[in-house]
Amino acid sequence: MKIRTDIVKMYKEIHGWVGIISGLALFIAFYAGAITMFEEPLQRWASPQSGLAAPVSLERTPELVAAVLAEHPEAAKGYEIHLATGPEQPARVSWSVRNPGADEHAAPQTFYAALAPDGSLQVEEQGPSSVAQFVDVLHQQVGLPFAHEISMPIMGGIALLYAVAIVSGLIVLLPSLVKDFFAMRIGKNAKRMWLDLHNVLGVLSLPFHLVMALTAVVFAFHDQFYDAQGATFARGGSGGMTEVSAPPPDREPLAPAAIVQRVREQAPDFGLRSLNYLQRPDGARILRVTGSDPRYGLRGPTYALAELDPYTGRFTETDYMPGMQDGWGATITSFFALHFGNFGGAGIRWTYFLLGLAGAFLFYTGNLLWIESRRRRERKAGAVMQTRSTRILGALTVGVPLGCIAGISVTVAAAKPLGLNASEGIHSAIYYAVFLAFTGWALLRGAARAGIELLPLAAAAMLLVPAATLVSLGQGQSASVTMVDLTALLAAGVLWLAWRNTRRRGRKGERDSVWSARTERSRVATRSICDDFRSADRKR
Repeated sequence: MKIRTDIVKMYKEIHGWVGIISGLALFIAFYAGAITMFEEPLQRWASPQSGLAAPVSLERTPELVAAVLAEHPEAAKGYEIHLATGPEQPARVSWSVRNPGADEHAAPQTFYAALAPDGSLQVEEQGPSSVAQFVDVLHQQVGLPFAHEISMPIMGGIALLYAVAIVSGLIVLLPSLVKDFFAMRIGKNAKRMWLDLHNVLGVLSLPFHLVMALTAVVFAFHDQFYDAQGATFARGGSGGMTEVSAPPPDREPLAPAAIVQRVREQAPDFGLRSLNYLQRPDGARILRVTGSDPRYGLRGPTYALAELDPYTGRFTETDYMPGMQDGWGATITSFFALHFGNFGGAGIRWTYFLLGLAGAFLFYTGNLLWIESRRRRERKAGAVMQTRSTRILGALTVGVPLGCIAGISVTVAAAKPLGLNASEGIHSAIYYAVFLAFTGWALLRGAARAGIELLPLAAAAMLLVPAATLVSLGQGQSASVTMVDLTALLAAGVLWLAWRNTRRRGRKGERDSVWSARTERSRVATRSICDDFRSADRKR
């Protein structure tokens, strides 16, 4: 395909500048997003062991609920029956309470209840580890440490830049797409190799990146879109809802086992996970069920939900129920499903995980290419030393990605020994302390030396994850080596190989490259000579 040279040059400039502005934030979003593909395994790995008795059977659940409401009447406002239990949901019944004086953004206290062998009630403040939720927030906010209301519009702007980078990059590549697409020129020309790798990653994952850019914009401006929908496309009718008749005063809701049976009759392929009983201010009861259907995408990252009449078990609201939505609801759900990768089972999740890591690497290689190209232009213009802006950007390209990798690794590893003491705020403090330390060190030492020095530390941070499992085993906890540990071991090995290559390039690569450690030593020596000349001039 032929495109005028001046047009290609213009879009190349657009692609470079847009990519360099948004690339580091997108690296954090994609790396953290890849981890969230396995949010539930991470929660199971990080959640502390419970001291409660084994969950009661579904048939005995009404007995447990009655005991909870007798001793903790505040639970009547909202309690949950878990059909699937595990370390992250250690009991059959739970409820949450928000302290009256607590901050509105603070997480409520969650309590879990079980029946002891003698029939007495056991209550424990427990729940899933907050580390997985923190990583998800980090992904949503592209690493920004601000309030959600501030971070999301910024994320939307970055997502729009991301979309511009995709389109402009494709236009730049079109003239040589057929010739260069499968040409991986691995050799002494490092810039050529990085460019080939960047192009292959970008083209092969183009549909994925288009989906991510579009859905990220939808999520960032979610409220604005819904306001516009309400003003422009307001729908009549009940929107998937049916009226619930008020029950007689002496009527009791159906037992959980009966509810499960009624759901199976109406939606045989819907796998139930929990029953959520809520009480309105007027005393009316609401029942929401969560679960999944492997044939459909889901509205939430790992579940769908619907509303039932607790007295008849009949569906009353199906806006978020897979297979029962109207056209508009199914369209909106498709945006969520395509972004979360929650359709198609484990195969799709692993594919999204790998595409997320490849996307993070795509932005990293884009920064490398831009910096090396800028350095070459500086040399042609007669600059002997790298400019300050090139050195700073090179240092950030090393410090930000490695700081993100190490920060997430350390805060995930801390979840196991800290247990329930590790709130989302504590995980945030741990992450940003490591992230800022790595980024600051890179700015202080320069790209080449920082890469050589920080890569082993990032690998060591990754090894803290399986080390936390070993410590738990040593403390007698019921723990085992899981997919989380094996993935961390593999990632540590990749970082170690990257360190070997970086060290070799720093010592033997092109002297005037941004990544040459010899360049940085020469710069220090040049400054020393210049200082000597200035000193001699002052003496004369």
